[in-house]
This record gives sequence, C-alpha cells and structure tokens, in this order.
Amino acid sequence: MAQIIQWFPGHMAKAFRLMRENLKLVDVIFELVDARIPESSRNPEVDKLIGSKPRLLIMTKADLADPEQIRAWKARFESEGHTVLVLDTRDPRTPQLVIKAARRAVASKKAAQTARGIQDQPIRAMITGIPNVGKSTLLNHLVMKNVAPTADRPGVTKKIAWLKTPTKLDLLDSPGVLWPKFEDQVIGMKLALTGAVKDTIFAKDDAALFLIGFFRNYRPESIIERYHLTEDIFDQENVQILLEITNKLGFKDNYEKASERLLNDLRKGKLGTFTLDLIVATND
Repeated sequence: MAQIIQWFPGHMAKAFRLMRENLKLVDVIFELVDARIPESSRNPEVDKLIGSKPRLLIMTKADLADPEQIRAWKARFESEGHTVLVLDTRDPRTPQLVIKAARRAVASKKAAQTARGIQDQPIRAMITGIPNVGKSTLLNHLVMKNVAPTADRPGVTKKIAWLKTPTKLDLLDSPGVLWPKFEDQVIGMKLALTGAVKDTIFAKDDAALFLIGFFRNYRPESIIERYHLTEDIFDQENVQILLEITNKLGFKDNYEKASERLLNDLRKGKLGTFTLDLIVATND
C-alpha cells in the first residue's frame, strides 16, 4: 500500500481510560460494528477491554451492506457465542429491537439478581465502536430525541456521558475509538473507504484504486453502469480505469477529484449495497 494509515488522537487514549474506569458500572457492552466491514470495524483493543463482560454485538448500517454477507457474518458471530442484532438505525422499531436483544444478552445476570431479590432495575449499557459507526444515530433513536451530535464523518463524539431512555435502558456513550496502529494496511484502507478515519489522513487516489480493485472481483457491473463504461474496461489496469472514470465524469486529468467522487458514491450507496469483508455465505 502506498501510504501508511495511522490514526490515534489524544481523545481516543483518554476515551479508553474512561471506558476502563466505568466498565464495572455497566451490565452489558453494546459493541457496534459496521455491517459493510463487520470484521475490520471490530477494535481488538475494545475486545481486550471487554473481556468476559456480557456484550450485544450490533451490526449497523445494514441498509448499505450486502444482505447475503450480513446473514453470513451474523451466523459467524453467533457461532462464536455472541448475541447479535442487525440494525438499520433509521428503523422506527430500533428501541424495541435493542432492548429485547439487550435483555437476551444479560439474561443470566438478571436471573441471578432476581434470585437475590433485585428486580426491575434498568439495564446499564456502555456503547462502543469505531468512529462513524453510527453510535450517535443509535443513541438518538433510543433516547427518542437528539441528544448526541451526528455527522457522516469520524470523531464527532469527544466525551463519555450517561443517557436515560424510556425503555429501562441507561446508556453510557463513548467516543469512537481506533487502535494505535493498523498492522494490516488493507484493514486501514477499508476503514478509510467507509469513513472511519478522516479523509485528510489518506490519499484519495489510493483509496479509489483499492475500490476499483475490489469491485473488479466483487461486482464489476456496479462500476460499469455508474460511470457508463464498456464491459471490457476491466481488461485494463486499475490506474487506467480510474483515468477513464475521470474522463467520463468530465474532470479531464483531475483524477484526485474523480477519486473523491468515487468515495462519495460508494458511501452514499450509489454503487449499490456492498460488504468489503467477504465471507462464504452460510445456509439459513
């Protein structure tokens, strides 16, 4: 990979410390992962932090991901013992779906509390995930008002805060956290494509070439149809394809501007639903 993608600002280090300090206060961790990169968006440092604490693994942005791959990843995560919820956070049923899944995740703990005479206590959950995974959007759905800032870019939430919901669920919000170094630069590029790292820290043409290479093998017709290319375009190298797209978009030789358009089209779903972490689909 032409560029090393690295991202670990000071507020993320502080967030890890605060999460560690507050872990004992919660019943369950809501670990949010992007359904477009269900494996690449799982922070290994968060996994170490959680340990054996009950967790609900929530696959967000399901409306943007490949449905077949979603089913396969859900089955994989469940086979590893996780309680999994697939979520389009725009769904009006989100609060009911989340509280139901949260109760499943903490069933053993709540049963033990009931046996000790402790009943009807709110479930206390910590929400964690990488930047731009949809935490704030989910929080606003659960609290049923706009209490968390949202934007289609990483790093919007900067502090930890407790929020109450109408569904007997107390939520501890936390900033999006990445790990100090991406050992696998392919993972770094997938995070860049989906907007988990700031666009200013990677070369957009590198990301566009990665995107073209992925769709070459995954769904070439999406590129062909979107940019009015001929079917034999993939006989050429990725660089030549990017230059041809640049020309088709009317950007002359400004391939950087074309690269930015490619990224925006991908993120907005204009290349169709996609999943960058591919897994062999399992039968339902």
